[in-house]
Amino acid sequence: MMKKFKEWLALSLCAGLLAACGGGGGNPGAVNPGGGGGTTTPVVQTPTIALALVNSGGTASNALTSVAPLTARATVKDKDGKVVPNALVTFASNSAPGGSPLVVFSPSAGTTLTDANGVATVTMRPASLVVSGAGTVTASSTVGGTNVSADANYSVGATAITLSPLRLSPATIGAYGSSVIAVDVLTGTTKYTEQQMTVNFTSACVTAGKATLAATAPTSNGTAQVVFRDQGCGNNDVVTATLNSGAATPATASATLTVASPSAASVQFVGAAPVSQSIVIKGEGGFGRTETATLTFKVVDIFGKPLAAQQVNFSKAAGVDVTINKASDSTDANGEVITTVNSGSTPTSFRITATLAANPAVSTISDSIVVTTGKPVQQAFSLSVGSPNVEGWTFDSGPVTPATTVSILVADQAGNPVPDGLPVVFQSNLASVGSSSKGACNTVNGGCSVDFRTQNPRTALPNLPVTPCNSGSGPGVSSDSPRTGLATICASTTDGTNTLFAKTGIFLSGSFADNVWFSDTASPTAVRLSGAEFDLGTVGANDSRVFTLQLNDINNNPMPAGTRVDISNPVNAAATGVSPATVQGVFPGAGIDSNTVRVGSSHVVTVGSVQPKPCLTALNATFNVTITTPRNNVTSYPFKLRFSCP
Repeated sequence: MMKKFKEWLALSLCAGLLAACGGGGGNPGAVNPGGGGGTTTPVVQTPTIALALVNSGGTASNALTSVAPLTARATVKDKDGKVVPNALVTFASNSAPGGSPLVVFSPSAGTTLTDANGVATVTMRPASLVVSGAGTVTASSTVGGTNVSADANYSVGATAITLSPLRLSPATIGAYGSSVIAVDVLTGTTKYTEQQMTVNFTSACVTAGKATLAATAPTSNGTAQVVFRDQGCGNNDVVTATLNSGAATPATASATLTVASPSAASVQFVGAAPVSQSIVIKGEGGFGRTETATLTFKVVDIFGKPLAAQQVNFSKAAGVDVTINKASDSTDANGEVITTVNSGSTPTSFRITATLAANPAVSTISDSIVVTTGKPVQQAFSLSVGSPNVEGWTFDSGPVTPATTVSILVADQAGNPVPDGLPVVFQSNLASVGSSSKGACNTVNGGCSVDFRTQNPRTALPNLPVTPCNSGSGPGVSSDSPRTGLATICASTTDGTNTLFAKTGIFLSGSFADNVWFSDTASPTAVRLSGAEFDLGTVGANDSRVFTLQLNDINNNPMPAGTRVDISNPVNAAATGVSPATVQGVFPGAGIDSNTVRVGSSHVVTVGSVQPKPCLTALNATFNVTITTPRNNVTSYPFKLRFSCP
């Protein structure tokens, strides 16, 4: 209300003055262009914004480059012409053809507040080093609800960026040394510091993995710097710096760094082939064997890095019967060098010395290499069985669990196991030997085994099948045994020229002790299963009766290995024991082709007295000797004995 009153009072005073001055008539509010009477229209005032572009020195300019940014200053005033502090001003610029920006602002959003003098400022820089053209920057604000804006035109010039020559400090380094590499980013001859740039660094040694160097480095005050560290490059290396500023051709700079070659520190033995480090005598060959050993050595520097192009000489001890096929060679890119050695005509062992040609004090020797014959020989062809007497005359062992195993051991002339993989064939005239895939095995560490199963046939035909053991007339050849229940096993192989063989026998033992003989007399007496007990005669009241029994199966062959022999059901006697208490392995010997020859096992039976002391009367004792096979088949023989009483 007070404001309206003041406006009314001012208008009244003005009207009064006009009247006092002789004015009058007409419309006091109308404008009279001729100076006569009439009315005047009042001027309406609005907020304003003024935009100016200045360079870093504060001088008006509209030319913008990367090295010469512009500052846009917008002054905001209200409708009364007074400056407006804290007004939000937004700066924006049009884009180059294609939509790419011409400039970027700092602050990047292009918005800022006016200061106490009503001035808002932003810094304008080219959007890139290579952008060029002209544009319009607009400053806009809102004052008292009224939008105001102002424009200013500017031009953008592209900035040419180059790199200074590389600075190497030092320019020459020793092996595994380092050098600081620096480069300046330039505009003309002046370092470019307006914004941080990224410089890329490369070198041939770095690419080869023989040096380290940061791939990129940002500029600091217009300079980028990295550290080159040698890792055994050993060559002059060209280091290149590249700056991609957006120009069609990146800026580059190169310099050569002199890197000293590392010195060889040692020669190392890497390995030998064959890996067994065993070769055969010249001309002997052998399955999977060779007469040549390949030896590999490696030359390294003090950091264990391989060295290429190092000449290495090879030598052997005097008098060693081997031939070095390559006496000298140079290391490859991995620092490795290879030589080969051929065997001579005698078994031996040897080592090869590798010496650095440039420095004979640097050398090493290989592991020992053995020269052997490698081929199997007849005198070292050894056949054995797990059990020579198995319970199989009437029982099959079945497909899963064999009755026993048959094994072969093979060595060469020097007594060393033959190479792995030597095939050995097995044949049998009774039952079966081997596996479903083959009746053979291949040696590992000079030996191998196959299964033996009890089954038909249990009756052999003379010398069938034909084997190296029963055919021909060479040394060691003999007919298979015709003995009933005795299987003949033949194992054979070859040394490439001759057939090597060996044979053994396995009893297919019966399950019952059908033939038991009392052996304490010059003429053994058969013990019968039925009828009266076998009379052992009379011993003293306090004595023990010790006697020997020979146990045979129905074919006069030994009982199965593991058969138990026990004293059972003693009456008026003490079962002292049986030795041995079980049937052991019984191997077939010479002169047993006839089944009338008893080859069973012998057991000592001891029966003690139970007479009281002093003896009062004679005692008649009885007991049984019970034979139980591994399959729990039982045969029991009755005995009687008299203990006298003086």
